[in-house]
Amino acid sequence: MDITIRAVRPEEHTALGEVTARAYLADGLLEFGEADEYLVALRDVARRAAEAEVLVAVDDTGRVLGGVALAAGAGADLAGAGEAEIRMLAVDREARGRGAGEALVRACVDRARAVPGCRRVVLSSHLAMAAAQRLYRRVGFDRTPARDWAPLPGVTLHTYGRDV
Repeated sequence: MDITIRAVRPEEHTALGEVTARAYLADGLLEFGEADEYLVALRDVARRAAEAEVLVAVDDTGRVLGGVALAAGAGADLAGAGEAEIRMLAVDREARGRGAGEALVRACVDRARAVPGCRRVVLSSHLAMAAAQRLYRRVGFDRTPARDWAPLPGVTLHTYGRDV
């Protein structure tokens, strides 16, 4: 299967929002399951696209396999001056293992190089995201435990970063 990474199109917002929400739900990453308020943000690709660069992975039929946001400034939780942040990386469970996630992360790193003044890419990862954490290490990200943070009591996110 051929995978193309490109900017998300407005007509794909709903599909990418559902892929993202389903991935987080199926992986048990939402503290309150279907009632979790974060689902609203995961599904709101239009808002992400207004605040960040949203990339999508599509197959040769145009089916949305996954997506990610690259935020610098607005839309970033972790990134500071000189940094861009990878957010909400998600790949449809049926499409995993085919390279879409890695292609999305590599595309973010490449695009971060074009952001004026950007020297580093950072991201947060839920403790349960073991496969994603292996991917981050494989593409050159290092753990930055001093920056770990908790968006909710009892939910600690590990952080990673790499120079661009």
